[in-house]
Amino acid sequence: MTLEARKIRLLMQLRRAGIASTEVLAALERVPRELFVPHAFRDQAYENLALPIGQGQTLSQPEVVAQMTAELAVDKTMTVLEIGTGSGYQAAVLARLARRVYSIERHKPLLDEAEARFAELRLHNVTARLGDGSRGWPEPRSFPRIIVTCAAALPPEPLLQQLRPGGIMLLPVGETGRSQELVKLEKTDSGVRETRLGMVRFVPLVGDPPAVAQGRSA
Repeated sequence: MTLEARKIRLLMQLRRAGIASTEVLAALERVPRELFVPHAFRDQAYENLALPIGQGQTLSQPEVVAQMTAELAVDKTMTVLEIGTGSGYQAAVLARLARRVYSIERHKPLLDEAEARFAELRLHNVTARLGDGSRGWPEPRSFPRIIVTCAAALPPEPLLQQLRPGGIMLLPVGETGRSQELVKLEKTDSGVRETRLGMVRFVPLVGDPPAVAQGRSA
């Protein structure tokens, strides 16, 4: 079976799993997932599986990427902050839907590879940075949407502070090696409303010393 046929099969699986957003499915169709996995796993790029990408990190399974993207409810007027660039796949999907994506990654080899992929795909609306994602974006800025692709025991306070009123943040909450839940946080005038969306498994959110953080743009 060709990669294109496998992609079509995966999109049909996602529809059957309840991913109803045509915009999200179109974004997934436009992003070549095979570019975001090591060559040894290329034939599995369109299986509904999480795949290793090095540095002890993984590329989330497509169903989780689709669910998180749909729940984020992004449109072309919005900027999105992503914590955990990883391979760059989630950022590439969001770049098809948002005005601009800002992404932070703590592993420089992964960041370098992700930036090369953004350049190859001409995704000029993605800005990636090396640093500690638990501290949020280093310059003063607020975001209508924040997505965290690594698990924290509690939502990091700096991220909540950078979430704009009326905004949405998605993140897995739970300890490493234990059950984690995908949580949707909505900042309202009366506080933060929490919705639990189901069980997931992500690598942990790990902070870096402040001296490590430095910037570069895709």
